Amino acid sequence: MNVGLIAHDNKKKLIQNFCIAYRNILNRHELFATGTTGRLIEEVTNLSIHKYLAGHLGGQQQLGAQIAHNQIDMVIFLRDPLSPKQHEPDPASVIQLCDIHNIPIATNLATAELLIKALERGDLEWRSVIRS
Repeated sequence: MNVGLIAHDNKKKLIQNFCIAYRNILNRHELFATGTTGRLIEEVTNLSIHKYLAGHLGGQQQLGAQIAHNQIDMVIFLRDPLSPKQHEPDPASVIQLCDIHNIPIATNLATAELLIKALERGDLEWRSVIRS
């Protein structure tokens, strides 16, 4: 499965900790992330991540293009709804693309944990049929 990872600045440490906790699940899948988020995750997990540009420099659009072409199976976008910064990726476009293409997306830790457990159980295998 192809998993997209994005995090706003205030959630970068949280996504690092999430990826540490679920490294054994994530290492069996292809991971894609915006540049800074991907680099930070790699530093603490040794996971191999396909990194786009930084989110504000086009990385979000690169991930969005993969979503639009049905090449991403699940997205974890840990966003900061209380204090978003102007340079951070706008979650609305990613969420909209995921909704259009029936791609599961988590925007908070609770949903991210549910999706990662579903990924581990194989509950998202239906995505491989859609991608074919």
